[in-house]
Amino acid sequence: MTLSIVIPAYNEEGCIAETLRHLYDTLREAGIEHEILVVNDNSKDATEAILAEACKEYPTLRYVTNSGPNGFGYAVRKGLSEYRGDCVAIFMADMSDDPADLIAFYSLMIQENCDAVFGTRWSAGGRTFDYPKHKLWLNRLANHIIRIMFRTRYNDTTNAFKLYKRSAIDGLQPLLSPHFNLTVELPLKIIIRGYSYRILPNSWTNRKAGESKLKIREMGTRYFFILLYCLIEKFFSRGDFKKKW
Repeated sequence: MTLSIVIPAYNEEGCIAETLRHLYDTLREAGIEHEILVVNDNSKDATEAILAEACKEYPTLRYVTNSGPNGFGYAVRKGLSEYRGDCVAIFMADMSDDPADLIAFYSLMIQENCDAVFGTRWSAGGRTFDYPKHKLWLNRLANHIIRIMFRTRYNDTTNAFKLYKRSAIDGLQPLLSPHFNLTVELPLKIIIRGYSYRILPNSWTNRKAGESKLKIREMGTRYFFILLYCLIEKFFSRGDFKKKW
């Protein structure tokens, strides 16, 4: 089963080279057939030039440019329309995700034949390093609200680091979120549409270069919109979007 990794990147000249090196070396050593697909989200710095050089060094790497509209969700959605593998993971360009966790996710998906593998940073075995305190409080509050609204035990819905089978991605369409609320739309649709998933702990490390693209003040209403959208589907769609077994 070929693994695709979609990496959205906007102005990541300070960390994208290290992220790609670490990811490629880990996957090669594990012997996993894969492709690394970076979506350059119309970066204004040297990100694209770095990607062009990296493609010469890493044979499984390619990149596409999202000329617009731009935003995290748009970039990921472009990657999800372009990837070639049998399953696909969303991986952050700032090296906040650990490639070793990706190996564990991939192995579990094969062993369990599940549709998705979700990461959690807040259960036994999960770890965070240098997580900003104000974001930590908001993260736990948001995930607690989601757990209550959707009656799920999963405690890290907002975690972008997840792995999906191609059949699951196809079954989650249409995707609506243009920004970071896509990280909520994808797993909630997995849950309410009846796809199988497993949960594994993962680690998260704060970026060492560049700045976070998540602007909390701008995202509140967008998260609320997608939660409401998924809630309406859960209770009123009469199973029209459920997985067809």
